Amino acid sequence: MRQALAEAESAADAGEVPIGAVVMHMVTEPQVIGTGFNRREQLQDPTAHAEILALRSASKHLGRWRLQDCLLVVTLEPCPMCAGALWASRIGGVVQGASNDEAGALGTFYNLGQDPRLNHEFPVQRDILEQECSHLLRSFFEQRRNRT
Repeated sequence: MRQALAEAESAADAGEVPIGAVVMHMVTEPQVIGTGFNRREQLQDPTAHAEILALRSASKHLGRWRLQDCLLVVTLEPCPMCAGALWASRIGGVVQGASNDEAGALGTFYNLGQDPRLNHEFPVQRDILEQECSHLLRSFFEQRRNRT
């Protein structure tokens, strides 16, 4: 989660909403194989969320789209788009920091990771370094409000 927080700080430094994600390959020694932070403004791409970019990076690294032996670590609970991408990638599991009270799709509003109607389910570990993840987001938006 510390590396995901570092990615989130990179997002904040770039003027992006501070959300960061890393994908870890869990076969032998856990190894980071993909990273990402929000880049929607920079890329002018509505899909450029931290999770999507980290999944793309990990898939490129492994040369495959199935990530069943990987774990995504993300600072904020994924939205429905990102939770759908996690499902589509067959991710092995997710570790998340803060809950997403606006659009959380891994337990807050929806639970796409553990919906038996879908053909892939994955475990979700919640609230890891939650205070640090939440603080980074709150600080970012407070600074934005104070600039206007």
